[in-house]
Amino acid sequence: MTLQDIAGIIAPASGWVVVILLIGSRLIKISQLEINPWKAIGKAIGKAINGDVMTELEAVKKSQADIAKRLDEREKIEDARNADMHRTRILQYNLELIRNLKHTKEDFDDILAEVDAYRKYCSGHPDYPNKRAEHAIKNIERVYDERVRKRDFSVAEEGDENQ
Repeated sequence: MTLQDIAGIIAPASGWVVVILLIGSRLIKISQLEINPWKAIGKAIGKAINGDVMTELEAVKKSQADIAKRLDEREKIEDARNADMHRTRILQYNLELIRNLKHTKEDFDDILAEVDAYRKYCSGHPDYPNKRAEHAIKNIERVYDERVRKRDFSVAEEGDENQ
């Protein structure tokens, strides 16, 4: 049997298969459930043609999810590092107050902005260790309130207390 003989047998049979599928796809309905063999055939052909692309797309999606997870972790680390810097600045400023170093109104404004940023981070991260700065913040606020009450934000003279 030659290739032409096989093609001669298949060609008429494939024509009948197409006719049966066309008629069957229009006639078969089971309680609002349409059976559409063309859709199934189309999906199968699409999967066969695009299989490699779909596999690569899934790999890209997984890679993006991994990158997003790592970025979130880095952001958390960076936020904690920034909070540490705010806390360090607060503790340093309090030490300067204790040592009676001179501070202006602008100095107090800057440190109070640091305090606000630090408190905002701490309120959103209850597990962050905060005890080290609480007393320093209270002292800074106390000195600030005292300077406001006295209306004295000029640079204090050496030896003055609570500058």
